[in-house]
Amino acid sequence: MAHIPVLIQDLALILFSAGLITILFKWLRQPVVLGYIVAGLIAGPHIFSHSLLGDIGNIRIWGEIGVIFLLFALGMEFSFRKLMNVGGTAVISALTIVIGMMTTGYFTGKMLGWSDMNALFLGGMLSMSSTTIVFKAFQDLNLRSQHFASLVIGILVVEDLFAVVLMVLLSTLAVSKQFEGVQMITSVLQLGAYLLFWFVGGIFLIPSFLKRVRKYLNDETLLVVSLGLCLGMVILAVKAGFSAALGAFVMGSVLAETVEADRIEHLTKPVKDLFGAIFFVSVGMMIDPVMLYQQWLPVLVISLVVIFGQIFFASSGVLLSGQPLSVALQSGFSLAQIGEFAFIIAALGVSLHVTDPILYPIVVAVSVITTFLTPYIMRLASPACRFIEGRMSRKMLNRLRRYSSRSETTVVQKNMWKELLRQMAQIVLIYGVISAIFIILYLRYAAPFVRDLVPGIFGGLISLLLMLIILAPLLRAIMMKKNHSVEFTTLWNDKRFNRGPLIALVSARILLCLSIVMFVIARLFTIAFGLIVAISIVIIIVFIYSRFVKMHSIKLERRFLKNLMARQTENEKNAPVSAGFKRSMLARDMHLAEFQVEMYSPGICKDLKELDFRQKMGVNIVKIIRGNQHINIPGGNERLYPYDRIIIAGTDTQVENFRIFIEERNSELKKKLDDTTYENVSIEKFMIEPHSFFVGKSIAQSGIRDEAQCLVIGIDRADGSVLNPAGDEVFLPDDLVWVAGERSRLESFLQMVTPFDLE
Repeated sequence: MAHIPVLIQDLALILFSAGLITILFKWLRQPVVLGYIVAGLIAGPHIFSHSLLGDIGNIRIWGEIGVIFLLFALGMEFSFRKLMNVGGTAVISALTIVIGMMTTGYFTGKMLGWSDMNALFLGGMLSMSSTTIVFKAFQDLNLRSQHFASLVIGILVVEDLFAVVLMVLLSTLAVSKQFEGVQMITSVLQLGAYLLFWFVGGIFLIPSFLKRVRKYLNDETLLVVSLGLCLGMVILAVKAGFSAALGAFVMGSVLAETVEADRIEHLTKPVKDLFGAIFFVSVGMMIDPVMLYQQWLPVLVISLVVIFGQIFFASSGVLLSGQPLSVALQSGFSLAQIGEFAFIIAALGVSLHVTDPILYPIVVAVSVITTFLTPYIMRLASPACRFIEGRMSRKMLNRLRRYSSRSETTVVQKNMWKELLRQMAQIVLIYGVISAIFIILYLRYAAPFVRDLVPGIFGGLISLLLMLIILAPLLRAIMMKKNHSVEFTTLWNDKRFNRGPLIALVSARILLCLSIVMFVIARLFTIAFGLIVAISIVIIIVFIYSRFVKMHSIKLERRFLKNLMARQTENEKNAPVSAGFKRSMLARDMHLAEFQVEMYSPGICKDLKELDFRQKMGVNIVKIIRGNQHINIPGGNERLYPYDRIIIAGTDTQVENFRIFIEERNSELKKKLDDTTYENVSIEKFMIEPHSFFVGKSIAQSGIRDEAQCLVIGIDRADGSVLNPAGDEVFLPDDLVWVAGERSRLESFLQMVTPFDLE
């Protein structure tokens, strides 16, 4: 008998049990993540006398792969460009939540008598809400079209980045075992530098690569290439001293900017789901029910801290950012849970042996409780808002409304100096970090390789030449970009007093690049300092005045921006309405929502004047998308057809009322259609006898089609068969005629045929 490896047996048991239990949880309308955890609890070593699995270690390795693909998927949803577009509201809110929950979590841990490291990791776990659970709850409760939902999604995007930074910080603290401010700042700066380098390098190379090979990328090839890039970045991150999860997250965020992002996300979803399921099963294996029973008080306390803490800090952050009280409370009540990152941070503490084993199952139990309660807590947002507004003074309510209105309508006065300094600082930071990391990597790996191939001074010259070719466009950008911008020119021509500081700014950037070139030369050659300075000055002058370097620098920047904006450009090209129109709608407390006209909708073939959605629901139809046809601002005589996509404009309440109205009407008509019974088409045959009525008559003259409403589909004769005969085909004696039609009509027709005609 063939032997089945233990790994395959364990995988079969896990997937089979996880599948059955998740079906049960879907039936109970609960998140499947909870089902995976329960499956792991059953398969683990704590329910029965021993584990049902042969080797738990193998499953944990697969669980680590699951973490990689989970972070890769989060990176695909994250996108650094999306982070730049979420706005100040999401950033302020997320920062308030992270700082508030980390502080609250830390002091909660100390109150429970835990060590500093346990309390710190607890604060990190409690500061991140669950992207997966929130998305699922929005979908189940039909809240995706609400204004506050887009704000919550923006907050989750910012929290994803904070979570990655937090993982690196906690790893650094866990290894050093002490809270050193300098070391923490160094770790953050190092992380920021590597993130910037990887992101810029990835955006510059990967979209161009995918574009060049696009004609060869079928689904199979694109899947393999995407996973290969993901795991390749994982290796780079680990080699640089960071976690594998960080590398996966970065590569996901890079691929999120490509035109192929939607295809990649669709293709990698099954892989993420499979390994993610194994990860959550491995999480459930670590839960000891007896230990949790003994630790019921910490579980209860931390669950309450999560629910009330997230509601308070999230609502406060959103309110502080200038949103109305109702939006703030809806956002706060939506974020009252912890999820994937809590598990990952908990696993990090266990793997580094810096947290107590009991912390992991406690956090999992808290996640299960808060996840289960999330839909119910979301439903409490509106009653809570009415309760709070009912007990607030009119003066306080007016202050909140004025604060919200002032935040939305504040006009930012541009300061030329401030804008110019911001732009220059951004340029120096981005290009300086990329140059510095490239120099470090080149001197560590490439330069020794070149020296081994070409020893002596010629090897050093070749190394220097290759490095300068790559550094030239970067250093020129540091020195020359924005020196002819509108801000720079305006300030230069405005006052003579401005010229001194402007010259100092340009000189400082040139001196920075001069220092970089001097450092490179000093590392490659042992020569006099004066000679290094002289050579560096000549190189800098060449960089400034060389037209080739200038054109190369411009070309590189355009290529980067084109790659960065490729997906956004494609989306805007296919978007039903422009982003500017959406923003102007939000400024008026209105937003857009899209609905599809179902094939059983009662509004089919009716014109908009007859439907009168504006008077009934208060919404306006902005656009109708019918295949490739876009009908902007449709008139009252425009009709709706099946599978039309309609874009409506309205407030949250109006859009929700419209959705309920449409779903109720559709469900009523669908129920009537479902209750209607339809007859299937059947086939019967009969023989044409010599004395039959049909002999000598054509099919059209026989009345089979018009009177009996049946169809002659074939005639069998001694000399052959006639398939799909024409209407002028004449029946002959001994023809075997095949007739199709509804069963009841066939029976009526055959009763009319003489018994001698029937075979």
